Amino acid sequence: MKFEELLSMKSVELHDELERLRRHLFDLRAQAVTEKLEDPTQIVKTRKDIARVLTVLKQRGEPNIEQRQAHLTAEAAHSR
Repeated sequence: MKFEELLSMKSVELHDELERLRRHLFDLRAQAVTEKLEDPTQIVKTRKDIARVLTVLKQRGEPNIEQRQAHLTAEAAHSR
C-alpha cells in the first residue's frame, strides 16, 4: 500500500485498515509456524504497511490509537 493512498483515506478507514493488516499479520505468523507460508517477505511487507498506517494516524494527531483500535475490535466482536 502506498503512502499517498493512506493520506487520502479517512481516519475511520485507516483504523479499519489497521485492524485488517494486524489480522493478516497474525495469519501470516501462524502460517510461518506451521511452515505453510509460501512467501516469507509478506510478513515484512505487512509490518511496513502497519507502520505506514500508524504514521499517518499519528501525523493527523489521533489520540489513543491503540485504545481506539481495541474499542473498535470489541465493538466488532460484540456485533457478531
